[in-house]
Amino acid sequence: MISSLFVPLLSDSNSQTLDLSIHNPRFTVDIYEDINKFSQFIQDSIGEKRYGLGGYLEHRRMYETHENFATSEHDFRNIHLGIDIWAEAGTEVFVPMDGIIHSFQVNEGAGNYGPTIILEHQILGERIYSLYGHLAGQDLVGLFPGKEIRRGEHIAHLGNSSENGGWPPHLHFQLIRDLQGFMGDYPGVCSQRDMDFYAQNCPDPRLW
Repeated sequence: MISSLFVPLLSDSNSQTLDLSIHNPRFTVDIYEDINKFSQFIQDSIGEKRYGLGGYLEHRRMYETHENFATSEHDFRNIHLGIDIWAEAGTEVFVPMDGIIHSFQVNEGAGNYGPTIILEHQILGERIYSLYGHLAGQDLVGLFPGKEIRRGEHIAHLGNSSENGGWPPHLHFQLIRDLQGFMGDYPGVCSQRDMDFYAQNCPDPRLW
């Protein structure tokens, strides 16, 4: 599924797996607290490839620098629930399966999604939702709930750091079985305490 989010399609020849976890000693706090250093780190990690990707259920320390990821139980939401695809701002995003617009909004604040779109799909009798975060603001213009979206249709662009929540340009792509009443938003990271529930509710997009 994730291979068809971009054109050209994601493949081993144009993609580099990135490690932003607590286990990467090269990804230090002085990097992820500075957007310029963070962006350069991503670019250096991608190298000559077009895309960088990874992150499903990855334990990331970088969220602990944002207050909105703190929980009421004195820990942090720091387990990443989607796949990140890192590329240049303005890179076009395409829909990997037929669906309809469920909801959309701009999720404001440092570290948040920025412009976000959620689609609703029916796959083999199962309802599933796909979330697209860190988009360009222009991508929400003209959308409305229930609008039909076809597989392969262009839906969005990667936003720049001034509009995407303050991140180097990338797409946060996440599958969700139960939106739990959310509209235009859904947690993209969870605490380690809640990982069993979210791992079941947010399946690995690479397996679909």
